[in-house]
Amino acid sequence: MPTITMTINGDLRTLDVAGHRPLLDVLREDLGLTGTKECCAVGECGACTVVVDGMSVNSCLMLAVEADGARVTTVEGLARDGQPSALQDAFLEHGAVQCGFCIPGMIISAQQLLNANPAPTVEDVREALSGNLCRCAGYNRIIAAVLAAAHRAGGSPAGPPTDAEAPVRKAVVTGQVDQ
Repeated sequence: MPTITMTINGDLRTLDVAGHRPLLDVLREDLGLTGTKECCAVGECGACTVVVDGMSVNSCLMLAVEADGARVTTVEGLARDGQPSALQDAFLEHGAVQCGFCIPGMIISAQQLLNANPAPTVEDVREALSGNLCRCAGYNRIIAAVLAAAHRAGGSPAGPPTDAEAPVRKAVVTGQVDQ
């Protein structure tokens, strides 16, 4: 059984793993990092998205042995001192978390976007999240959350556009979910 070493969310970890095991399984089962979700197991939904050496990857498609020597960031790694990141807070504040299954992958993909483009447009967010599926269809709230996080960080001076915020405002005011 191969021995691999990875830096996971800033912590150096050495593990013995079978060569056929996906990175997703090692993260969840061996390391207890259950934020990363398994959904489709074929790389179509994005629920298992993590960052490996600066690149977003579907961890269900990557063998753990391929991550030997890599820096891996999961959704748990975005929090600091037990506090949610600004993006994670924005998801909560904008009601972007529904069933929660897609959210870890959405947040990882959105953080990658904000790292590369601190002032994204609605279209930029849509493109960046195009590999992540939300079966609850909460896309307007998710887009609003990403734009709000960008605005708070000083990247988007205009803040979230009205069209992305409208469903969020309606849900807050009326208590209805209109997706």
